[in-house]
Amino acid sequence: MIRPSDNLQALQNDILEDIARGESLVASMERLCRRAEATSRGAVCSVLAVDDQGRLQPLASPSLPEHYTAALIGLPTGPCVGSCGTAVYRREPVEVTDIATDPLWEAYKELALPLGLRACWSTPIKARDGRVVGAFAFYFREPRRPRALERRIVATCVHLCAIAIEHDEVRARNHRLAYFDTLTKLPNRAQFNDAIAAISATSRHYGLMLIDIDHLKTINDTLGHGAGDALIAEIGARLAATLPDCLACRIGGDEFAVLIPDCDSGARMRSLASAALAAIAAPLDHDGQTILPSVTIGGALAGEDGQDSGALRQNADLALYHAKETQRGRYVRFRSQLRSAMMHRIRIRKDVSSALEDDRIIPYYQPIIRLETPEIVGVEALARMRLSNGRLATADEFHEALLDPKIAHRITTQMLMAVAADMARWRDAGLQLQHVALNVTSADFRKGDLVQRISRITEKAGLPMQHLVVEITEQVFMGGRKDGVARTMEALQDCGIAVALDDFGTGFASLTHLLDFPIDIIKIDRSFVAAIDSGARSGAIVESLLNMTRRLGMKTIAEGIETQSQAQRLGEMGCRLGQGYLYSPPVPAAQVRELLRRFARAPEVKAADSRPIANAA
Repeated sequence: MIRPSDNLQALQNDILEDIARGESLVASMERLCRRAEATSRGAVCSVLAVDDQGRLQPLASPSLPEHYTAALIGLPTGPCVGSCGTAVYRREPVEVTDIATDPLWEAYKELALPLGLRACWSTPIKARDGRVVGAFAFYFREPRRPRALERRIVATCVHLCAIAIEHDEVRARNHRLAYFDTLTKLPNRAQFNDAIAAISATSRHYGLMLIDIDHLKTINDTLGHGAGDALIAEIGARLAATLPDCLACRIGGDEFAVLIPDCDSGARMRSLASAALAAIAAPLDHDGQTILPSVTIGGALAGEDGQDSGALRQNADLALYHAKETQRGRYVRFRSQLRSAMMHRIRIRKDVSSALEDDRIIPYYQPIIRLETPEIVGVEALARMRLSNGRLATADEFHEALLDPKIAHRITTQMLMAVAADMARWRDAGLQLQHVALNVTSADFRKGDLVQRISRITEKAGLPMQHLVVEITEQVFMGGRKDGVARTMEALQDCGIAVALDDFGTGFASLTHLLDFPIDIIKIDRSFVAAIDSGARSGAIVESLLNMTRRLGMKTIAEGIETQSQAQRLGEMGCRLGQGYLYSPPVPAAQVRELLRRFARAPEVKAADSRPIANAA
């Protein structure tokens, strides 16, 4: 004769074996219910789980009809919610000996009584940390209390249910960690890899968008990583809401991927990209700060832009890379020309890196002239790259390499060292030179060590720092945080270094920059100077700029002067300083020596301002 204790031991062994084998939770609970019912004749067994919102979710009830279990789905727990809902709410067993008369069942007895269920005993299932994760119920077909054997059965079953549910939670949590991003709750790179492999094996009509968050590092550095995380999470949520029929995944720190099923037209992909850009651009408030999200998108269409998932991903990445360098904040679809453009950029960067290693990035100097006289008041140092064949490449030819922050930073350092060495030689030769202007980049400001580098290099050469002028373009303002850029500019001025804004008049926010940043010198862009003879508008703009900067206490240098008539018009308007091919093209340091012997102006430093350029006109 089989003893009840033997049945319970066999039940426990079977369920634990199911769990060890990786059997699904539902299948294990179904088996547990059937074994419990077989051990306690006449009882009807049910197992319910409690979801994250505290609502009941049926797991197993093999002897109950579907309409009954369906009625329990999403049922809230509470003080009068049958036996199970009340047991979960109270966190203790609830014994209802007569469903027909017990107030706990008042709202639900019409579900149970027609099935012949007259009594119900429910016990909460608790995890090891004390959470109530479910309820185990025994229904009886006559009004009564559970017997001693049934109490032993329930004790065993509740313990097994707790083990099974916790094990399933761990399995689900591990699955989320393996296949979902914890910050955005979107599928992660692993799930994206599986998804694109699956869709490419079954369909030729799908699109891929790669999305990169703009300026995330700046937000992390200035507002903190909490703000950066909030931005990432919000962009993930907006992508999921805007593209519900697509699979949006987070595949990297600042990068998302979107798979577009059933997409066979570039127009549809562009439409979805536009919708994503618009949705993401809405301001985000975080901890009292307003963040203006921006992303850049590269896209590729299966078939047209890549025959397999590997080629498609590579080409979408090429499109994204191109967009980030040329059309940041917008969408670019892959086209075959991008590959050759990319190879060109790679080659240029390789050439510049090699030139830096070989000290082949050298300064050429263009004199800055006092227009009323032939006197040279300073020079601008312009980067040139000596190629392996001896030819000199201008900065325009390797400008794309400057988009790499590391290369841009290295070029500035090498130029500073070469300029300091040339200035020391001119000084030792007894030549007078008030200042040398040097262009710096956004990368120099983002690095945060510009003042220290200048100080270290000039001190080693034995030069006063105030003989340098730092030239910046509008890109410096756009590439960093406003107050951070302003602080660096103020630190430069505190060291006696003047700051010049190059190419003035070509940027959309140049006038605003005059209010927000400490600028000493305005360099009027050559495009206005070139048209000064041919159009009244250009002349009016230049004259207005000169009047404005004069009233603001700034110096002005006109760039690109090529004819005597241009120089004369500028002089009549009150411009005192200029540079251009009329006076001299950029020349090597050796030729500067001769120009300085003939035309250098002795510095006249006033006590009010130690910067020579401030007193040059």
